[in-house]
Amino acid sequence: MYANLGIGMPMLASNYIPPGMKVHLQSENGILGLGGYPTKENVDPDLINAGKETVTVVPGAAYFASDESFAMIRGGHVELSILGAMQVSKYGDLANWMIPGVLVKGMGGAMDLVASYGTKVVITMEHTAKGGKPKILNKCSLPLTGKQCVDMIITEKCVFDVDHEKGLTLVEIADGVSVQDVIETTKCEFQVSPDLKPMQQIAE
Repeated sequence: MYANLGIGMPMLASNYIPPGMKVHLQSENGILGLGGYPTKENVDPDLINAGKETVTVVPGAAYFASDESFAMIRGGHVELSILGAMQVSKYGDLANWMIPGVLVKGMGGAMDLVASYGTKVVITMEHTAKGGKPKILNKCSLPLTGKQCVDMIITEKCVFDVDHEKGLTLVEIADGVSVQDVIETTKCEFQVSPDLKPMQQIAE
């Protein structure tokens, strides 16, 4: 599998790939073969991801220019993209690149990643913003990165599957969290799967 991890929380997924599973991680700035975050002992300041964070690479990693990187993305060769978000709508609209009035350096590669045919888009984020403001909404109020592009939402409370026509279905819930708690912190209606499961955890 070829996957792209967004900066911040999504990058943590690279530390939890189980032994025996072959995943090739790609970074928009021109790396195929990302490893986990480095320890203090093996930090290379010249080796960074698209978010300018220091990273490691696995044996056999390749480096290339941004044009080749985006050719991979736009060509549909990245099968999975895990991104952060500011807002997600019940039908899978995504807003994750800017807040009006706040200076941003650029939109990054998210628009290309979510527009690529055949790429599964998974959002990992905190369930609410500061002050408990909902981030999962009927309709995004921030500028969109893409429409009906999100396939799954993972937060600290739960996991939603996203149907671009029918909306959200709650499929996993964290220990100690009730369905009512999810309802109160989610500003849109959703279905609850008849096969609702405890949220899966990575064994330490």
